[in-house]
Amino acid sequence: MNAQFKKGVLELIVLESVRQRDMYGYELVEEVSKVVDVNEGTIYPLLKRLTNEHYFETYLRESTEGPPRKYYHLTAAGVLYRDSLEAEWSQLTEKVGQFLKECRHG
Repeated sequence: MNAQFKKGVLELIVLESVRQRDMYGYELVEEVSKVVDVNEGTIYPLLKRLTNEHYFETYLRESTEGPPRKYYHLTAAGVLYRDSLEAEWSQLTEKVGQFLKECRHG
């Protein structure tokens, strides 16, 4: 997938994943990778920024496989931001789709 396309939708995919259920970082990497190919070096800086912008809250939860894990939880501001990104994405894909259709049948 084109890197610019991926960058544009990555926030929406991450926010929606955490809206479904609280997740820890590596779990999010695996979830997002089902949609777009990403790695930890892409996801962790995004999580840090979204947390700094108050779209996520974090908490620690004990793990049976090692140290406690940091979980991400979507805040009310995060829900609103996710919703606005989804609306923008829907508008964009509709407009691009219509444009391409018109060009093919022009």
